Amino acid sequence: MADWNALLYSTFETERTRPARELLARIPLEAPGFIIDLGCGPGNSAELLAGRFPTARLLGVDSSPDMIAAARARLPAADFALADIADFRPDAAPDLLFANASLQWLPDHRALLPRLVATLAPGGVLAMQMPDNQDEPSHRLMREAAAAGPWAQKIGDAFAIRSKILAAEAYYDLLHETGCETDVWRTTYAHPLAGADAIVEWVRATGLRPFLAPLTEEEARGFVAAYRTALADAYPRRADGKILLLFPRLFIVARRK
Repeated sequence: MADWNALLYSTFETERTRPARELLARIPLEAPGFIIDLGCGPGNSAELLAGRFPTARLLGVDSSPDMIAAARARLPAADFALADIADFRPDAAPDLLFANASLQWLPDHRALLPRLVATLAPGGVLAMQMPDNQDEPSHRLMREAAAAGPWAQKIGDAFAIRSKILAAEAYYDLLHETGCETDVWRTTYAHPLAGADAIVEWVRATGLRPFLAPLTEEEARGFVAAYRTALADAYPRRADGKILLLFPRLFIVARRK
């Protein structure tokens, strides 16, 4: 799959950063010494972490060279490493692992989360938020468009491209078993957007990528057109002429005892 596009991802940076701000506000730490931003993207979340914890050693990790380059340009005082979260092992026990909309891309959370918690220093915190929008029209229609067109065979099983995350109760129980005090909550954001084209541009930087990756340019145009038409029917105009993109997210703050 082609590299992530930091510039495209940053198109909706205000909306993407808001959950990171709200997650950061719930972290019960005063002065962590070592912070790792897992899936740091273009550095928007790392910038928040540096602002709240200015004396901490901060390391951002991402598998995208374009994202790492953007993060380094944005926050030259921090350290950034090109690495896959699935294989990454820190060189010291972090006091905070921060994951803003990154862990949903990794499978088998029942194995992943205990491994991440085990890397924490005593009293350390795993703070994460993940989109919980697989059942929203924005993503349901993406899968339906993928399965219905001449591009279906190339895309493959559209329902298996991204695994559905666990239920909030399952994460609570899982993290309790690892010895964590855990706070879990779910927030649904209502983002006013200009129209269906804006939803396409939003997801083109993230959830739409695996669908478009195997297609030719012509096939991709046809797929996006079919998807856009379905979105226009699913998201009616509000009184001010805009549409509302409902975007649920799951938040977890787990502190190792």
